[in-house]
Amino acid sequence: MKTLNDAAAYLYVLCGNRWSEMLELDPNKVATVGRAKTNRIVILDERCSRFHCEVLRDESGWLLRDLDSSNGVSIRGERIVGTHRLSDGDVVRIGSHGLAFTYEISEHCSGSFDDQQLLDADTATTYSTSEMQIIERRQRPLFESDSVDDREPTSNQLVLAELYRLALAMGSAEDVKTLSEVVLEGILSRTSADIGAILLFPIPRHSDSESEQLRLIAYRSNRQKHYQLVSQQLSNVVLSGREAVLATDISTGSIISDPESLELLDAKSVICAPIRAKDVLCGLIHVYSTSVDTILDGDHLDFTLAVSDQYAVALRNLQDREKILHELQSAQAINESLCHRLQVESDLVGDSAAVEDLERKIAQVAPTNAIVLVRGESGVGKELVARAIHFNSRRSDGPLICMNCAALTETLLQSELFGHEKGAFTGATDRKIGKFEQAHQGTLFLDEIGEMSLDVQAKILRVLEGHPFERVGGRTAIEVDVRVVAATNKDLEQAIEENRFRRDLYFRLNVFEIMVQPLREHISDVPTLAQHFLKRFAREIGRAVNGFKPAAMDALMSYHWPGNVRELQNVIERSVILCSQQLVDVVDIQLSNLPTVGSADGGRREKEESREATLDDVERDHIVATLKRTSWNKSQASRILGIERTTLDRKIKRYDLNND
Repeated sequence: MKTLNDAAAYLYVLCGNRWSEMLELDPNKVATVGRAKTNRIVILDERCSRFHCEVLRDESGWLLRDLDSSNGVSIRGERIVGTHRLSDGDVVRIGSHGLAFTYEISEHCSGSFDDQQLLDADTATTYSTSEMQIIERRQRPLFESDSVDDREPTSNQLVLAELYRLALAMGSAEDVKTLSEVVLEGILSRTSADIGAILLFPIPRHSDSESEQLRLIAYRSNRQKHYQLVSQQLSNVVLSGREAVLATDISTGSIISDPESLELLDAKSVICAPIRAKDVLCGLIHVYSTSVDTILDGDHLDFTLAVSDQYAVALRNLQDREKILHELQSAQAINESLCHRLQVESDLVGDSAAVEDLERKIAQVAPTNAIVLVRGESGVGKELVARAIHFNSRRSDGPLICMNCAALTETLLQSELFGHEKGAFTGATDRKIGKFEQAHQGTLFLDEIGEMSLDVQAKILRVLEGHPFERVGGRTAIEVDVRVVAATNKDLEQAIEENRFRRDLYFRLNVFEIMVQPLREHISDVPTLAQHFLKRFAREIGRAVNGFKPAAMDALMSYHWPGNVRELQNVIERSVILCSQQLVDVVDIQLSNLPTVGSADGGRREKEESREATLDDVERDHIVATLKRTSWNKSQASRILGIERTTLDRKIKRYDLNND
């Protein structure tokens, strides 16, 4: 009897005194047994519960645990209650089936399991020889190993010659459908199968999950013209194990039989092989034999698996070639129309050197998948830059999801970004899909990224480095294809020095930096921007306002614009509301008294007041002034300030402001 120090332990699934499937136990995972399809070992027996029992390992050995099953489990005729320590040779009875535990695979690889516990059991059942049995499972064909020398030379030469001819034919295929038809023809001509099908996952896959729909790419039948569904049950077995399966003697009483498909196909034996390109599962190859005189065997399994691996390489190369050709054909058109599309789709307005430089940088980075960090003061139009990047990228047909990282608490921010499962926390009544999942194959804009907590920053970093993530309260690993554009008005370098921002996240975000200049540094764009906003709001509000009087424009040009373009937009909207003529007059324009740090006006104010003011002081004074002008109308004040109502409430509480 072997000990726990041995390399592996195994479970044989037994029907009567014959084994039909062997599972190598993973010491780091729990192997569940039951009738539900999500179990690692599925037993289709009416006396087996959906989740019947489980096999696991602790420090001292392997254990069997009954999961409160209706009919229980027994070993040597005694029912197991709770947990039982397994010994080499133990046979666990579950209804009419058995699970044989052993440390030696070689003792039972002959195809039967001679155990007196099974022969003497009162519940032993005689099985029909027509019941489907999985004969073999393989990761690689035998003639790829050293055992090739033990085969008949003539047989090996024929197989290798056929594989060589098939590889040449696959190399000349111009598209995926032609490639798939060539592969099917080669497999059916070499094996005794008369029905074959190739099914592929969509490219790119959203996640490595069986729930994604396989698409039929090619189908061939030598005995019927119309397409007949292949076995979904068999597909699930191969997808979960990622190994090829050979099964014979198919009947409706089988453990993995699929009556809706296999009976209609009238299959007597079947091979199902995964199509694997490195670690990526691309799809499946199904081949069926409907004749008892031409049963599929191990040699056919070897050949199908070898062709499947060749097909995966050819498929990936063909897809890469098609992608490159498509990119080359579209690159020229994208470059020619990029400048025009920037003007139309991004709402970037102005003809100054600062705006031209901004458009040039967007044109450079938009066609790539690089992460972009947009920096600038509040209100300069960082979100407009993110929109321009998205709509002029190859992801323009995908979603653009915007997220303000400063508007929520840490827990809610994690839920918004990564989603949550039902019951993950108080108030989580349903599953929620996070922003990263919503932005799959598109762009995610993270505004005010400097306001995130260090814990959330760490999770963002893992996703940006290509690692999967889990929803809050979930266990399923989720992978997404998302381009991230981040924005901040904070000094991230100073935040790093103060341990408020992760250095590694900073370097990951700062792949391509775009600095948006404040409006006071390209004041020549004010007339163009003002006229642009005037037309928009006049149309929306329904006012016949079409321009500015010289005094009004002089007031706009001489102002220092601490709130940048957002403030200009709000000023113009307010002036359209107040204006009673066709031209906006200076009395219709209301400007704030807030100084701008670094401006001449702001410098005079600071000198006159002879005091030092922090950014918090300036922000507090501006908020107080705005609230007073709006008679503490928070909705109007938040719109003028260019922030969310919840953000304004939080700042009122932070600065302890009162309406008195």
